[in-house]
Amino acid sequence: MQHHLRLIFLISITACLWACTNKEGSSENIKSVPTYTVEQFLNTRKIFGSAFSPNELKVMYSSNETGIFNAFEIDTEGIGQPKQLTFSKENAIYAISYFPEDERILFKSDRGGNEITNLFVKEKNGTLRNITPDSTAKSEFLAWAADRKSFFYISNRRDKKLFDLYEMDINGFNAQMIYQNEGEMTPVCVSDDKRYVALQKTISRRRTEMYVYDTQLRKTLPVNPLEGDVVQNPLNFKPRSYLLNFVTDKDAEFLYVKSYDLATGKTEEIARADWDVYKMYYSRTGKYRVEYINRDARVEIKVYETATNRPVNLPTLPEGEISSVNISDSEQLMAFYVNSSKSPNDLYVYNFSTGKYRKLTNALSREINPNDLVAGRVIRYRSYDSMEIPSILYTPHIATQTTAKLPAVLWIHGGPGGQSRLNYTPLIQYMVNRGYVVLAVNHRGSLGYGKTFFAADDRKHGDVDLKDCIAAKGYLHSLGYVDTARVAIAGGSYGGYMALAALAFSPQSFALGVDIFGVSNWLRTLNSIPPWWESARKELYNEIGDPKADSVMLYSKSPLFHAKNISRPLLVIQGANDPRVLKIESDQIVEAVRKNNVPLEYVLLPDEGHGFSKRENEQLVYEKIVQFMDKYLKNEPPVQ
Repeated sequence: MQHHLRLIFLISITACLWACTNKEGSSENIKSVPTYTVEQFLNTRKIFGSAFSPNELKVMYSSNETGIFNAFEIDTEGIGQPKQLTFSKENAIYAISYFPEDERILFKSDRGGNEITNLFVKEKNGTLRNITPDSTAKSEFLAWAADRKSFFYISNRRDKKLFDLYEMDINGFNAQMIYQNEGEMTPVCVSDDKRYVALQKTISRRRTEMYVYDTQLRKTLPVNPLEGDVVQNPLNFKPRSYLLNFVTDKDAEFLYVKSYDLATGKTEEIARADWDVYKMYYSRTGKYRVEYINRDARVEIKVYETATNRPVNLPTLPEGEISSVNISDSEQLMAFYVNSSKSPNDLYVYNFSTGKYRKLTNALSREINPNDLVAGRVIRYRSYDSMEIPSILYTPHIATQTTAKLPAVLWIHGGPGGQSRLNYTPLIQYMVNRGYVVLAVNHRGSLGYGKTFFAADDRKHGDVDLKDCIAAKGYLHSLGYVDTARVAIAGGSYGGYMALAALAFSPQSFALGVDIFGVSNWLRTLNSIPPWWESARKELYNEIGDPKADSVMLYSKSPLFHAKNISRPLLVIQGANDPRVLKIESDQIVEAVRKNNVPLEYVLLPDEGHGFSKRENEQLVYEKIVQFMDKYLKNEPPVQ
């Protein structure tokens, strides 16, 4: 949950990004690359999530291959074609799990991207049942109970500002509240015997606290209380024990994993690296332990035998980032995804007994030659104050074939506090294929580079992080193949705000801006955060500013109140149902900029929220972005 809070404005399509080939400028890159359409790029499926069927012969996942997300399943041996399990055409469906003893499935869905998710069951006869039917309440699956006779979920049905913890039996679907939230607490996990509920309290980005609710004593007790700015985020309980695993940055620059024994109060270090170890979990009985390390814009996975603490000797796997590991209940199979800047998520299954793995999906469009795509390369440059800024560079193949300098796009991730990583995203590949150099900037305040770097933009948003983006133009100039008079700035969510801030506060720095779901008025946004973010309100106010106490500061960093300065072309994208950045944010910045008589286009999506759930909308937006840049950076007419 804390990771979610850090990515509070992050939209799924712009959360993770990339960089350029390690053979930049070599003769191997001199080749003719076809120009692909956005439709061809979006024929690549988005796939995520994994859940094993009770007999472990199938894996369920979510995919948008029908144009909107639905649940699918595939044989773990890779036999046959994927089978579609849900058939929604209006609202995205996200697969959660099969039931433990039968092939009923559990999934979640909202309405038009409004993020008020309900939990649904697909019965064995195919009928669908909403088991949390309050259309005003958000419900999120937490975990199956250890005995597999019930599951836990959180919901704000009692109080829209607070998430209570419920347990629901899997036959009659009767829900019982087992923890009533008294404020600012987030339920995270439950011990196997259901006695303890681990809770997180967020004070600021630098300080979080842990508590447990004892269901027998009906008391909430602090866990490992510490003074000062220390992050302590509960992860999970070790199976069949009262050992609570958590991540912390106590006396360290990066997150690491420790355990806390509720019986003795003893802590023990479990995992540490030179980067954030941000997640760790055990397989069902605790036979295996899986660690996640955020190593320089790439996730690194390590699997250990818990009893011996020896690493599992996994086979050589496909090049790319391994993520989303899920070990089956029998602890014989492991599902995972492989993703790189040149290849989208594909689902694999590994067999611990045979030591072999099998690729189950092929998400990349058959119409695209992966050799025509561009791999990412992590680079670093110095900002205005000499702080080193990690970023990811994509250079089109054409850069090695022409003496003409190319236009470029600075891509700014969401957040605040997100991170661009070496992952595949079709919009970036589409822009690069069209001849744009793309630099994904991990400005100060981004995740993954230590707590000092992470906190370096606190209460300085739209200032020091914007200066990092402006300094990136110097790096692009040093490449020799970028025309720095034709550099755009674009991004989603917080990245959209940065695009607006760049045009408003440094009007001559960029040739144009693309704002996707971006904040234009911090005073309104911070006053209108969704009620289910109440536990994060204090964190947001500490980081960005309090709309009452800091109204002057927030006014000064809100592009809406400085829109008269915007003199460069601007494209604005907005989802009508967005609960995070309200439609009025885009309506008003568009109205204000129109008075400047500058090129302006506004795309309003009536059936989307803070992101894209429908492929047709994604295609419309991507086409519009590249057409807009072609027109004002290349002086080219739209591609027919």
